[in-house]
Amino acid sequence: MAEEMNEFGAGMLYTLEDEEGNEQEFEVLGELEYEDAVYCALIPYYEKEEDLIQDDGEFVVLKKEIIDGEEMLCTIEDDAEYEAVGALFEQQLNAMFEDEDEEA
Repeated sequence: MAEEMNEFGAGMLYTLEDEEGNEQEFEVLGELEYEDAVYCALIPYYEKEEDLIQDDGEFVVLKKEIIDGEEMLCTIEDDAEYEAVGALFEQQLNAMFEDEDEEA
């Protein structure tokens, strides 16, 4: 997957292009380090809240790599690596929602 940065900081958006050349905007949900690499969890970005409600709630996990001197978000080819990192993101999200429930 190729990426193009649209915004910096919190709520960073990336335009990702799939293998067929289709583009979609994604928002960074979070980043984490795992075994000396940095990974990003992204969710589809929707301008209208109505569109967000119809989303399936799944997130995409991509690995940051330096290619030709540029930082890129790349597909994780190894299934075990993808599953391990995805599970870590799920743990972080669950913990975040549990903390919010306790505060309410």
